[in-house]
Amino acid sequence: MNLYLILSRLLDYPSQELYDNLGQIEALITDIDDAEKSTIMSLVNWMGGQDITSLQGTYVNTFDMKPEHDLHLTHHLFGDENGRGPALIDLAEHYKASGLQHIDNEIPDFLPLILEYVSTLDKFQARVFLADAAKVLKVIADNLAKAQSPYAGILRLIENRGYLAEAA
Repeated sequence: MNLYLILSRLLDYPSQELYDNLGQIEALITDIDDAEKSTIMSLVNWMGGQDITSLQGTYVNTFDMKPEHDLHLTHHLFGDENGRGPALIDLAEHYKASGLQHIDNEIPDFLPLILEYVSTLDKFQARVFLADAAKVLKVIADNLAKAQSPYAGILRLIENRGYLAEAA
């Protein structure tokens, strides 16, 4: 399974299916360095130490109840201003042109959906696409770190994968 698909699933609302399969994630994350693997496994182990209801509650309290942690990236750029609509339309059109259809009626700037799209790109294209979001990813990662959220490391990992200097 592609790393970005795994990250997408870990950052989406925790389903029972994800919860039931947490033990298989370590075997699926290959071709990454030990630091990234450690970051992912830290979150996976934390998730596995929760019951599903607590995990879902923490997710809602982290991402849905705190605007500074919102996983809808354009929220951090535009808030609810008029500029957000055109940005969402452009992103949706980009997905459509690439063959990715909206899933579960989520708006296109939702980070798990973005990561699903990035999973279809080659390594360099993925870095270029994530580089466009690096500033917003940094803001979210910093906010999660301040809140001592177990999700902070994953956001930092995604942010770091967007640095083009690493693409060589």
